[in-house]
Amino acid sequence: MVVSNYRIQGATGEWEVVIGLEVHAQVTSKAKLFSGASTQFGAEPNSQVSLVDAAMPGMLPVLNGECVRQAVRTGLALEAAINKFSRFDRKNYFYADLPQGYQISQLYHPIVGEGEIEILLGEGDRQVTKRIGIERIHLEQDAGKLMHDQHPSFSYVDLNRSGVALMEIVSKPDMRSPEEAGAYIRKLRSVLRYVGSCDGNMEQGSMRADVNVSVRRPGESFGTRTETKNVNSVRFIMATIEYEANRQVDVLESGGAIVQETRLWDPDKGETRSLRSKEDAHDYRYFPDPDLLPLELTDDVLEECRASLPELPDAKRHRYEQELGLSAYNASVLTADVESARWFEALLEALTARAGKSPQEVGKSASNWVISDLFGALNRTGATIETSPVTPAQGAELLALIADGTLSATLGKQVFEIMIETGRDAGLIVEERGLRQTSDTGAIEAVIAEVMAANEDKVAEYRGGKDKLFGFFVGQTMKAMAGKANPAVVNELLKKKLG
Repeated sequence: MVVSNYRIQGATGEWEVVIGLEVHAQVTSKAKLFSGASTQFGAEPNSQVSLVDAAMPGMLPVLNGECVRQAVRTGLALEAAINKFSRFDRKNYFYADLPQGYQISQLYHPIVGEGEIEILLGEGDRQVTKRIGIERIHLEQDAGKLMHDQHPSFSYVDLNRSGVALMEIVSKPDMRSPEEAGAYIRKLRSVLRYVGSCDGNMEQGSMRADVNVSVRRPGESFGTRTETKNVNSVRFIMATIEYEANRQVDVLESGGAIVQETRLWDPDKGETRSLRSKEDAHDYRYFPDPDLLPLELTDDVLEECRASLPELPDAKRHRYEQELGLSAYNASVLTADVESARWFEALLEALTARAGKSPQEVGKSASNWVISDLFGALNRTGATIETSPVTPAQGAELLALIADGTLSATLGKQVFEIMIETGRDAGLIVEERGLRQTSDTGAIEAVIAEVMAANEDKVAEYRGGKDKLFGFFVGQTMKAMAGKANPAVVNELLKKKLG
């Protein structure tokens, strides 16, 4: 295991940061954990609330089997132990957005036990790996939401989220830097999206993290931790860790003590603030939910879940390196998100069919084009791979036109920019705008003759030994032909003409 060298330099020496994350991931399901109410995002307040969600008298919860299946599939993807026996408990507390007066969760017998996840640290060829332990994954229902901006004097309650199924994925305190925490969240989000158990949309709140941070002298025992609740972006998680760790160092070095408490992150001020003192488990008066039988999984269920898993990001990354010959960097970029991997594989399929070549023959050039040209254009225009105006089939046509000499690399970039702007096919753009590359030796020779006649002094200098001027003649010829000349033919003819 690679140990981070991230340290905080305090006035009295170095401090090490210890980080654990509790990620709440909304389970992909059309219905809630214990009711048939919809989970669709963005609905009108209180329009997706069943009698169970609203805790009406006499209502009994009925477990959603799909939520169980997705939690098991997630655990298998994280190489975690699946507990055939699990049980739901009542976590008792009173808050305005919790109509039952308790939350149904799993404390003593979670559905998933220990596992781990591999993260990549560093960039390029200097990337190293580290494995972060998973403590447990348990299922629980979400609470509702208080709205404080609807009335000048009152807070309103929206119960649309009440009862939505969550997987709480609890890491071990194995992370030692904001970079490691960021890599962990990105990798976990990637796995969840590959599996299809959570959409990972942090902006909509379907994935958020409670950030546990403590500091210690290197090699000493763990210090007192604080928990910052509901941080909803990778950038904010990393900023929370950096701010909170430095705050704790300042407190300790000034002779103070860290209080175990719950805090919140203020993105506008870039700081954490105290919310409440941290409760211990017994404060919640946990006990087995009397309305729900224990959950017992059969071997057949586990096997079906295992068989339903797709190729996961680590396996796909290794395959890209070994079978397609991609660099470690290219393979990691293309497999970091499931939609990017799907787009790339659709491109490869279309390109091999069009060019009549194997994936191994076109994989490297295709990956370089996706990462450099396509991703660069999407970032520049604010689009995503899902909203790309260029489809994999269109990308394959463009690359095939470059490969067969119809387009030069320069012309290919021009055509691609038009494709990004218009969404039109490369072949149509080439025909309509006359951008086809020419290998007509007669036409190219005529232009070369004109360039040499207009630059007789430089011709004499080149023939006198200034070999670097060769690039000048190539550039002038290509410019005169509006970039449509075949560079290989231009080079060959120039060498003959210049002698």
